[in-house]
Amino acid sequence: MSEYRALFLGVLLISVVILPLFFIRRARRDPKRRVMYLSRDSVELSPDRFFELREGIRQKQSGEKKRFEGIYILYNKTKNLYYVGQGVQVPDRVNSHFTGKGNGDVYADYKYGDKFTIRLIPLYKSGFPTLNALERAAIEAFDAFASGYNKTRGNGAA
Repeated sequence: MSEYRALFLGVLLISVVILPLFFIRRARRDPKRRVMYLSRDSVELSPDRFFELREGIRQKQSGEKKRFEGIYILYNKTKNLYYVGQGVQVPDRVNSHFTGKGNGDVYADYKYGDKFTIRLIPLYKSGFPTLNALERAAIEAFDAFASGYNKTRGNGAA
């Protein structure tokens, strides 16, 4: 009976502790996987909720802009298309896409009623050394160049 208990505890230890550590380490080495984990851990916002939060932040800052370096992932739920971008002031960059000063295709689809979600990933929490590296990994992970709105593979990549 104690042999079965020891076997059970060994299997439990492997499945609960060791296997997750293996997958987490693999994700750290694979930029696409890391971006997918970061995306799943980020908050998903609708454009309306994003505008509400952005306005609240702007009022509290009383004219002073806060820096928030990172990337944003815009997802067109209606057409299943992604756009990945980067910015030193991410909320301002996201706002530009939904007010006609960013990617024209994103704006047109939004203007004509397509449903979007927004995810923000700060650079300092990502583990990536630069915005360009984080953006390129996200564009690849979400296939935003070949099957999305992105027209390049990211800054510094053709």
